[in-house]
Amino acid sequence: MEWRPSRLIEWARKEAGPSTAALVEVILQERKHPEQGYRSCLGIIRLAKPYGGARLEAACARALAVRARSYRHVESILKNGLDKLPTPTTETSPTDTSHRSGHENIRGPGYYH
Repeated sequence: MEWRPSRLIEWARKEAGPSTAALVEVILQERKHPEQGYRSCLGIIRLAKPYGGARLEAACARALAVRARSYRHVESILKNGLDKLPTPTTETSPTDTSHRSGHENIRGPGYYH
């Protein structure tokens, strides 16, 4: 059987949706050889069977948002029910420190104006 990246991406889109397809595409692009990501992608797509397409789609959207790029990450999101929580955005990312002002030594953006 001949596997192609486009076939896996289309299968992911059909099983769950655009976020799943996007995650599969990212996984395949990040590998030096796309074939190295096939097993991870197939595992992610197969998660639609026990968890359902809607939950898998939500989990993949969350994985994309937090830059998680593996089967284990997606499976963990589903097992822990994180797919049912609101998807994190770039505004609330853990590396964003612009909203933190709980300490007296932090000047904040108003100090420089």
